[in-house]
Amino acid sequence: MNRQLRRLGVQRPYRMVVGSAAVLVLAAGGTALAAGVDDAPTDQRATAVAETAPRLDDVASRAQARVATPAPASPSATPSTSPSASPTPSPRVTRAKVRATADPDLTRKAAPKPPSSKVLRYDYQAQITYYYCGPAAVRNALSAAGIERGQDALAAQLGTTEMGTNSAEDTTRVLNAVVKGDPYRTRMFAGTPSDAQIERLRADVVAAVTDQRAVVANVAGDATDLDGGWHSFPGGHYVAAVGYRDNGRTVRIADSADPSLPAYWVSVTTLANWIATRGYSA
Repeated sequence: MNRQLRRLGVQRPYRMVVGSAAVLVLAAGGTALAAGVDDAPTDQRATAVAETAPRLDDVASRAQARVATPAPASPSATPSTSPSASPTPSPRVTRAKVRATADPDLTRKAAPKPPSSKVLRYDYQAQITYYYCGPAAVRNALSAAGIERGQDALAAQLGTTEMGTNSAEDTTRVLNAVVKGDPYRTRMFAGTPSDAQIERLRADVVAAVTDQRAVVANVAGDATDLDGGWHSFPGGHYVAAVGYRDNGRTVRIADSADPSLPAYWVSVTTLANWIATRGYSA
């Protein structure tokens, strides 16, 4: 076959047709191959076509497959088109939201507002000696917290003598020795109380009674209650404040001096002036 093709002027190009250049000849319409084969005898032309056809079909099929198969798209270059897709939040925004959620100022609950009036339940007892007003006042105050103590036992703790109980610092010390949590504090008045001290007394009474605690006050001199009753203790006396009303502007007094008049109301200003030069435990 090679000899016949050389006679016709076709030499090495025939091998290129059979090889990888065959697909280029087909794409150009197959003119060169058709020209060389048509001039050959019928049996040789058929043989050449039969030899080259399968290879050309394989090459064409692979070329079409490469054209038909698209190149895979880069994941970073293809934006998501899903309707449910949402942009990733900025890390800075996310941290800010976490800080806001965890901020204790946003989750702290406001303290409940004290009631406008409240009177504690307590077990009243008059003082058993003329100088036991201190032990009796502490005993009545403790009973409001559900604590029972005898006047003699409290007198020993307070250091009470026939001269009485020294000061509000003693009543604070003994109250804290009995009441859990050491809640009591002593406030002393050096003289006539100021408006700020009167307001402090009002707030202390409201806070203590709201906390189920009575206040013990060391008073001296005279005072008139809201019903016009007169109470005079020139040498000093101890009383328990067991309630309030009108947001603490008036105070309920439990007085151990006279069992016929165990309790009465006084204004908080009257009580403050009654405490003048002394002090109280709240």
